[in-house]
Amino acid sequence: MSATPSDFTGNPWWLAIRPKTLPASISPILVANAMAWSHESFSWLVAFLTLGCALLLQISVNLANDYFDHKSGVDTEDRLGPVRVTQAGLIPPRQVALVMAATLVSAIGFGAYLIWLGGWPIALLAAASVLGVLWYSGGPMPLASLGLGEVTVFLFFGWAAVLGTEFLQTGHTSFLGWIVATQFGFLSAAIMLVNNLRDRHTDQQADKQTLVVRIGYPRALRLYNGLLVAPLILQAYVFIALSTGVAAVLPFLALPAVIQLVKQMPNLQGDAYNQQLANTAKFMLIFALLMTLGLGFELL
Repeated sequence: MSATPSDFTGNPWWLAIRPKTLPASISPILVANAMAWSHESFSWLVAFLTLGCALLLQISVNLANDYFDHKSGVDTEDRLGPVRVTQAGLIPPRQVALVMAATLVSAIGFGAYLIWLGGWPIALLAAASVLGVLWYSGGPMPLASLGLGEVTVFLFFGWAAVLGTEFLQTGHTSFLGWIVATQFGFLSAAIMLVNNLRDRHTDQQADKQTLVVRIGYPRALRLYNGLLVAPLILQAYVFIALSTGVAAVLPFLALPAVIQLVKQMPNLQGDAYNQQLANTAKFMLIFALLMTLGLGFELL
């Protein structure tokens, strides 16, 4: 059951931004900037702005999801996930909406220089990002209710984050960049899939047709396993086919974490999904840090 205001003590805004999910925006930007580090035109300002913009966009979509799911009746007292501040009455809906809008405007402010630097491709990416924040949970046909949640995060936290950053830093995208973007797209989708596996019963009752509701629990479990293993398969290709050196092996140090996540998933019930979601996001960050360290070794 969802918590009530009396169940929670602390800063509700910290709860609202869902800090345990933020590795989804930090990880791809970190690796993309590390990939561009050796480029002569590398800019610390671009690195800072891309990270800040990505974080603000994710916080915006988290707040929008909190607000719109309450408004549409998707969030109820039967929800198993972490406290949603709007539904629990911790923060008035109007305040959540206003802060969401302010955060989105701040993201646009961070991105203004990036748009000027990158031109129309980055302008289109920025417009799509703003639309994605509002359309994910809001509007008459939210993306999350069309079974497109995993696809959306794959595109924005994978391809858009990595390739957009690489383009801003180097002026082009690379074959390796597309592989890395796909790796982090898979991992972002895995985080979203845990969220939807946890909420599948209440989502179905609310007629929220997430991917899990559409394909069923057994297939969703297999998909989760695939989303975790696929980045390691791609990493093996990077090492074997692209001759990137021994440093490309470092991400495989995260293999025990993958095995543990896959092993735990079929046995989860209720609130245990919350920890699985946090651990999946943590794995994504560890994978990014190992990849970044490997890229650093390549430059020595």
